[in-house]
Amino acid sequence: MVMLALGFVFGAWLLQQQAALPSLYWLLAFIPVFLFVVKSRSLKLKLSKFGQKIAIFLFAALFGFFWAATFATIRLSDELPKAWEQKSITLIGMVATLPEVTEHGERFQFDVEKILTKDAKVPRHISLNFYRETESAKPENAPSLANYFHVGERWQFTVRLKRPHTTYNPHGFDFEAWVLEQNIRAMGSINNKSGYKKLNNFVWQPSYIVEKAREKVGNHISKTLADKPYAGVIRALVVGDGSQISQAQWNVYLRTGVNHLMSISGLHITMLAGLAFAIASFIWRRFPTLVMRMPTRKAATIVGLFVAILYALLAGMSVPTQRTLYMLMTFALALLFGRNLAISRALAITLIVVVLLDPWAVIAPGFWLSFSAVALIAYASVGRLATQHWLKEAVTTQWAVTLGLLPMLIVMFGQASMVSPFANAFAIPIISLIVVPLAILGSLLQIDFILLASHFVLTICMQGLNWLASLPTWQQAASPIWAMITAMMGVCWLLLPRGFPQRWLGLFLLLPLFFVNSSRPAESEMQVTVLDIGQGLAVVIQTANHTFLYDAGPRYSAQSDAGSKIIIPYLRGEGVKKLDGFMVSHNDIDHNGGAASVLAQMPIGWFSSSFTQTDVMILPPNAIKCFAGQYWQWDKVNFEVLYPSWESYGDVNFTDNNRSCVVKASSQFGSILLTGDIEKEAEEILLQSSMHKLSSDVLIAPHHGSKTSSTPEFIAAVGAKTGIFTVGYLNRFKHPKPLIIQRYKGSGASLYRSDYNGALKINFISNKPIKIEAWRQSQPRYWHDKYLEKY
Repeated sequence: MVMLALGFVFGAWLLQQQAALPSLYWLLAFIPVFLFVVKSRSLKLKLSKFGQKIAIFLFAALFGFFWAATFATIRLSDELPKAWEQKSITLIGMVATLPEVTEHGERFQFDVEKILTKDAKVPRHISLNFYRETESAKPENAPSLANYFHVGERWQFTVRLKRPHTTYNPHGFDFEAWVLEQNIRAMGSINNKSGYKKLNNFVWQPSYIVEKAREKVGNHISKTLADKPYAGVIRALVVGDGSQISQAQWNVYLRTGVNHLMSISGLHITMLAGLAFAIASFIWRRFPTLVMRMPTRKAATIVGLFVAILYALLAGMSVPTQRTLYMLMTFALALLFGRNLAISRALAITLIVVVLLDPWAVIAPGFWLSFSAVALIAYASVGRLATQHWLKEAVTTQWAVTLGLLPMLIVMFGQASMVSPFANAFAIPIISLIVVPLAILGSLLQIDFILLASHFVLTICMQGLNWLASLPTWQQAASPIWAMITAMMGVCWLLLPRGFPQRWLGLFLLLPLFFVNSSRPAESEMQVTVLDIGQGLAVVIQTANHTFLYDAGPRYSAQSDAGSKIIIPYLRGEGVKKLDGFMVSHNDIDHNGGAASVLAQMPIGWFSSSFTQTDVMILPPNAIKCFAGQYWQWDKVNFEVLYPSWESYGDVNFTDNNRSCVVKASSQFGSILLTGDIEKEAEEILLQSSMHKLSSDVLIAPHHGSKTSSTPEFIAAVGAKTGIFTVGYLNRFKHPKPLIIQRYKGSGASLYRSDYNGALKINFISNKPIKIEAWRQSQPRYWHDKYLEKY
């Protein structure tokens, strides 16, 4: 069973690494393997045990591969045609999920029932945003609550949709993969001006009934804990809506390694089911009549399973929730039918069930972490002849999980919390056994003092976590997969019983994990990474021993920005532990929106900008202004600020765009010019003051390719062989403008754009042409839309 499960999971994982889906005609390759396995059993072919295991593994891997391919083919067929992107479409359907309150409105998933626009094609399941620009945008007769829309309502909307599109970066989150797993096949916004109307207050379907219950519980939590700092956490723990947890709170949870506790996790479901099991056992065994009808253990198992299912439904049946529920159901059914099921077999069955129902689960870090944690606990406790003291058992289990998951955490996230064992030691029992049960009880019974008590206990727990978050974390470059596998083997060796011969040799297998350098080629004198952060700019320049960040991308919402979502994960994955320099070109939300997160999570040598105050961040005390003439050298790479002049700071007529810091980075083997959002007025000044310094091999196009920038004279003076537009997919400004594209093409430059190419890694290598790696083209996946590498 174990080899069958491993093969099936490997096959599904292998499919998710493909750049294109295979033709289902390749299923014919599955037939010979199937016949071989059947023949070997029917003819009792004498295969060794090893041979049998290999045959089973290959058979299962092929089956898993084509099972996942079939799922993917069916799901991708339900798509929004490119011809209908950003066009007005009128449709009828139902609000399908609990609406999330956003900074400017709300967001929810929508089941399309009928399309009224002629010839339009829309996927059956989409995600919609509603933006409340003014109070007049409020729907007629809408209640005075935070949400205008409610689960199960049937509405007629006019919408503008687009296909799923991710910002695609090394060490980053693939949004397109996530929405594919969630079966969200298009997203967009409701057109306020075109009118919309409610057709039914509620459509009676089982899924909507569950979501309606979640909405009522969530609204009660928000109302009762309206002014409480951790109301968003309580809401996440009860109904699985983590949209109200602030970015600052997430940073604390990530640094202490307890982020898995601050949302619906398998641990909470298991602990809650265990608590229900214990209470049911305590009560059941005190009534002999009940015991005679059904053994206490079976009755308590039914109660525990019922509580787990109820909590999973309340939590919205997220993918991590489903994984745990399937595992608990496997154990429960085995017990109810009197089967003695080994933990390895139970894990194998659960693996198969999870991947059968959700082939994309194998690309989620939580999938590997959760199954690995259970396997490590079982491995560390197997073979014990005597019962350990509960404290020693808890310490042993925590040690096994902490050490065992370390390789995976470093490979997946580039860091591991040093305080995680201590934080989890007190946070797990407090949150899982006190906060969660009290929060659920208070929410379902709508008894406010119980709900307030759960928040009070959580507040006390948070005081300890806030202190631990101030302590350091282990951080290094993300290691390759082979180093993780070797390290996991070393962990298993170290966890063998005391006295096992050469047990400590496992330490040598751990060593490759900690001696992996950045992915920057050794011969590269300067590596420039233009991150894909949507409509905005963020550029990382790495020399042999220094790292410089230019701009920090946009702020997406009150809970999210490019700094925390893209820049910090990239820096950690590359093994960057400190930014030697950080410059924000000017005061604009798409350039300084992520700066606060970067400053909060990464040590900074010095900070420079062209502004003294802004609404989105607090400047560091040692902040300096950028001005022409500033110069420094790191590892034979020269940096020079070309603009603005010091005198320009006294001119109130300068716009923020035209005060952008312009920086040139030059190595012996090439140079790049970073221009922020300068417009033609600033370009003219540069042509007059620094004409002889502008020449560069690579140019980040000013102002994302706006028609107010990139004059023919400026393009000619720079003479770049490569031009890069940093733009968001189908951005509302329609950058880059066709006129500007033609200007750069006319100059002979090769053009890249972040929405089509993803992140761009540019290596300036000794005696070689400049090497540019477009991440979307070098790391393609079958669910990504395909674009030319350059044009």
